[in-house]
Amino acid sequence: MDMGIDLPLIWAGIIGFGLMMYVIMDGFDLGIGILFPFVQDPGDRDTMVNTVAPVWDGNETWLVLGGAGLLAAFPIAYSVILSAAYLPIIAMLMGLICRGVAFEFRFKADEAHKPIWDRAFTGGSYVATFSQGVILGSFINGFSVTNGAYSGGPLDWLTPFGIFSGFGLIIAYALLGTTWLILKTESDLQTRMRSLARPICSRRSLSSASGRHSRTRKSRRAGSRSPTSCFSHPFRSWSSSRPSRSFGRSAAIRTRFRSFSR
Repeated sequence: MDMGIDLPLIWAGIIGFGLMMYVIMDGFDLGIGILFPFVQDPGDRDTMVNTVAPVWDGNETWLVLGGAGLLAAFPIAYSVILSAAYLPIIAMLMGLICRGVAFEFRFKADEAHKPIWDRAFTGGSYVATFSQGVILGSFINGFSVTNGAYSGGPLDWLTPFGIFSGFGLIIAYALLGTTWLILKTESDLQTRMRSLARPICSRRSLSSASGRHSRTRKSRRAGSRSPTSCFSHPFRSWSSSRPSRSFGRSAAIRTRFRSFSR
């Protein structure tokens, strides 16, 4: 029996952990920018930004860990994902840059120019979040791969499910932002966040159910056709709930990860 260290599987766990931490830690950070249009008082906006000022730039380090780990451990997967989702990835980076610049400059701006940076902060948060959701949706849909290289078009990521995932992630990050502000603020701002959290929760539940329905309909239309994505097999088998096949599918997942790391 081979008892060696399974580095591809370990690296997959590290990358997954990094992405999970990014969603949690930077999610409420982006959520605050998403919530800006719903809070008009300048003092409350300053309070919202001040709650994340000590940690916002460090939260994005988790995204760097995930990207660098993917490049180092799974170069084939890295090349396929960047080729397939090049445009939304660029849009995400531009949104994060715009948001970061606006975050710093709004502290130094006078009252006449602060609304400009508020709009830039809000716009960057929405663009970055929506782009992340589109990337996630395209990853779940799968990519067209031939001989280890991406063989699809530059707009294959632009699908109804990808767009839906982008809006769904905006709702999810907004919920993270409201819960963070409920924890960190008090008085009228906290009450406002509580009132916003209820409809956001209901919309999040609706978007999750609609997303599952959309994926189910697409799978049924696909029938028994073999998937074109080099990522389809391991991740779909991971989510299966039939324990009788768990060991065989775990072996398939390990084999697939090893192929990505070559």
